[in-house]
Amino acid sequence: MDSVRYDRTGSDSRIPLALKILIAGGFGAGKTTLVSALSEVRPLQTEEVLTGAGIGTDDLSGVEAKSTTTVAMDFGRITINDDLQVYLFGTPGQDRFWFLWDELAFGALGAVVLADTRRLADCFPSIDYFEQRGVPFVVGVNCFDGARRFSLESVRQALDLDPDVPLVLCDARDRQSGKEVLIALVEHVARQRGEPVPAA
Repeated sequence: MDSVRYDRTGSDSRIPLALKILIAGGFGAGKTTLVSALSEVRPLQTEEVLTGAGIGTDDLSGVEAKSTTTVAMDFGRITINDDLQVYLFGTPGQDRFWFLWDELAFGALGAVVLADTRRLADCFPSIDYFEQRGVPFVVGVNCFDGARRFSLESVRQALDLDPDVPLVLCDARDRQSGKEVLIALVEHVARQRGEPVPAA
């Protein structure tokens, strides 16, 4: 993939190639937290306080301490080098905001689906969305403090994932853990395209 070059000053000024990655998953799965942990700049967040209007609409079982929700998207950036930047777009988790997904997904390299084993069924819609549109994705099992641990094979069976979909444990609060999830995605995309897998 060639980056777009633009000579603004007659020197070697360039516009870097931008790769877009979506961070998806159910309500409260850790999407905003992961974008915040990974972004080198202060992330753009569209968090709003949960109010009584969401009673009966937003299911807080398992995430009772959650007090805010993303209503449009989260946005963060990672600079790999002078020629390459990664843009992270966190999707809203609730069904009522899904009209935004097609716009957010347009042109994406791939996606990370965060899974919360306390509410595993919540990531099914994200998985279905990317499978139906042929968008490469990996599943990151976000290891919440105090949550029961399951083997990756048990989670794979519960999610009925294809064998080639990478499934990794992660901590959305930890930058290095988040990087490993992104590396798994890039390697997965490269394998699907028959390209050499980048060296870690």
